[in-house]
Amino acid sequence: MSQKPASAPDEVPLLLSSFGRGLQTLLLAMIGGGIAVVFLMNWVNPTKTYYIWQEKQRLGNVEAFWTPLDDIAPVLARSVVAAEDANFCLHWGFDIAAIRTALADGGRRGASTLTQQTVKNVFLWPARSWLRKAFEAVLTPLVEVLWPKKRILEVYLNVAEFGTGVFGVGAASRHYFGVEPKNLTPVQAARLAAILPSPKTRSAAKPTSYVRARAVAIADGAATILKDQRSACFED
Repeated sequence: MSQKPASAPDEVPLLLSSFGRGLQTLLLAMIGGGIAVVFLMNWVNPTKTYYIWQEKQRLGNVEAFWTPLDDIAPVLARSVVAAEDANFCLHWGFDIAAIRTALADGGRRGASTLTQQTVKNVFLWPARSWLRKAFEAVLTPLVEVLWPKKRILEVYLNVAEFGTGVFGVGAASRHYFGVEPKNLTPVQAARLAAILPSPKTRSAAKPTSYVRARAVAIADGAATILKDQRSACFED
């Protein structure tokens, strides 16, 4: 009975080489595709993110629509930066000083910048995992290179969650105060910023004593970053 001849010894390296080239091509295609998508998002508004879609499936409907940065009160932009990332104009996507402070505090406080949060909200998924963090670490500097700071802040303000089923400052300003985002007062702006770390358990319209106190601190911070020009990168 004849037997099928065994593969020649030199075929194995050839197969491995072909597999390696194929894997390299796939990785280059993925990297190129990722860069292209991030680059395109500099002009295409991400009006629907995975998390917004997920919440719409869960709730049946959500409040979310796009508001250009020029139609948002500058004090709101300053308040959000003061609350979430006071050094937004000074870093390249990662706030090293904030990371060191968070590590010294035992990890009890967050150190994510607005750029990192924008990357997570637009391109990734909300659940914590090492894989998501790895993608976030790669995409964050890419966004910083391809998008101006004004664009990063504009996108963040339009996809951030401000309450159950409430996304973006346009929906939030109407939901809580019944006004257009360009007409927000400093107090209203500070209260919206104050609920960002925990939007499902805090209210800007009916603030607790903690939210009120935090809003006062945020208002002071917003005035400070205007005075020392840490808001220059997103304000004309």
